[in-house]
Amino acid sequence: MEVRNETVIRGFILEGFPTIQYLGNLFFLVHLLAYVASITGNMVIIIITWVDYRLQTPMYILLSTFSFFECCFITTVVPKLLSIFLSGRQTISFTACVTQAFSFLFFGSIIFFLMAVMSLDRYLAICKPLHYPTIMNLKTCFLLVMICCALPFSLITGLVVKVFQLSFCGPHVIPHFFCDLGPLIHLSCSDTRSIEMLAFVLTSFILLTSLIITIIAYSNIVVTILQLPSAKEKKKAFSTCSSHLIVLSLMYGSCVFIYVKPKQTNRMDSNREAALVNTVVTPLLNPVIYTLRNKQVHQALRDALSWVSGLL
Repeated sequence: MEVRNETVIRGFILEGFPTIQYLGNLFFLVHLLAYVASITGNMVIIIITWVDYRLQTPMYILLSTFSFFECCFITTVVPKLLSIFLSGRQTISFTACVTQAFSFLFFGSIIFFLMAVMSLDRYLAICKPLHYPTIMNLKTCFLLVMICCALPFSLITGLVVKVFQLSFCGPHVIPHFFCDLGPLIHLSCSDTRSIEMLAFVLTSFILLTSLIITIIAYSNIVVTILQLPSAKEKKKAFSTCSSHLIVLSLMYGSCVFIYVKPKQTNRMDSNREAALVNTVVTPLLNPVIYTLRNKQVHQALRDALSWVSGLL
């Protein structure tokens, strides 16, 4: 931490998880394995999608894009968390802190919008199968991905610029394991009421908009599934949807708990556990959930393994 005139703070200390810091080595190993597994699983999806021509369809392009941003999202947070667990390096500069806060919100927002788009894609494929090829083509797919990236960037950049302009001259300990905007804003000695309200409005808009789209899409999917004549087909469809809904519930539930409230100063300790679900648990589940019952992905993996073994 650098200090100018003993008042202006140029760095912060991330508190992490002080109650379990004595188990740092154990938690480092657990989170390292989860991080490596998440990156590996998502990278496998990306590689086989772009290598196997059979998977170069809107559904799998969206899935591989989702996996790419999942890797970006967890890499924003987890390496610093590993550093805290292993070496106790809890300091972070002001610039790095704001950059981490921006990256976390930016990549996280892209993921939520992509989940909404993926839900719409499944809705069209299941509920409007005859119109699906003309509506969801590759051009539309890439356009939707660009919107999912451009919209969060335009929404979040202004907010983060305002946070960057705040004065920090008091406490310098952030009660979190990464630089989230809520705890960071709370440490400022400036008047933050307008920024807190702006952050509340923007995060609510991002979460609730994507959530409403996802709920509408899956509600129509469920109605369509219930109309299937075969009980076996219904069971198979519900089994696949239930897996997706578990991940969606974890992600939306934890984020709504953290962000969709006007005051960010309450229940800060609980927020850490909820944020851990988003940054460690769901990225680990996503590659498994989205490919577990997917026969095309299984076949592509088998073909890729056969090709690699042939080379060896």
